[in-house]
Amino acid sequence: MKQTNNVLIEDLLDRTRLLLNEISTFQDLSDGQLNWKSNPDSWSILECLEHLNRYGDFYLPRFEKSIQQAALVSPNTDFKSGWLGNYFAQLMVPENGAIKKMNTLKDMNPTGSQLTRDVMNRFEEQQKIVLDLLGKARKVNLSKSKTDTMLSKFIVLRLGDVFRFVIYHNQRHVSQAGNVLKAMQKSEHNLQHQAS
Repeated sequence: MKQTNNVLIEDLLDRTRLLLNEISTFQDLSDGQLNWKSNPDSWSILECLEHLNRYGDFYLPRFEKSIQQAALVSPNTDFKSGWLGNYFAQLMVPENGAIKKMNTLKDMNPTGSQLTRDVMNRFEEQQKIVLDLLGKARKVNLSKSKTDTMLSKFIVLRLGDVFRFVIYHNQRHVSQAGNVLKAMQKSEHNLQHQAS
């Protein structure tokens, strides 16, 4: 994948703004609704967001450090994705609208955590930081600047690819949280229908 820094950054900014808009649909839900699960093995809305917060805690400081250390370039500089970075970013993209099921790292799995709506506020704050970092990244070489990953301390990927991975991953799990909301609303509707 090849495009200018500017085109990549604009796409990622749009995706992040859309995420902020999508999570606003959860603001009026009760704590019980935010923690509702369709079954014990699935995640609640808050667990989906907490999973993303944990990724943000890892990656956001690394983005900041990479940007600070990067050489400045024109926003029209080409970004060329690396094959491994592109592979991991594309793994996060739904296939035919369906989210591929994957195992998560143990310390990134929020199952069983005691979560409050503060999780939502934290996610929102992290997305505002992402917007700020993307603005700063507009003038750095996203192909030559690298950052380490959770995969291994030995695997470093292009900054542009890791931004793509994190933001696509955010989209994946906010979409999952939206599916939880739909399943909960359907369940509540069915219960009301049975009671009448």
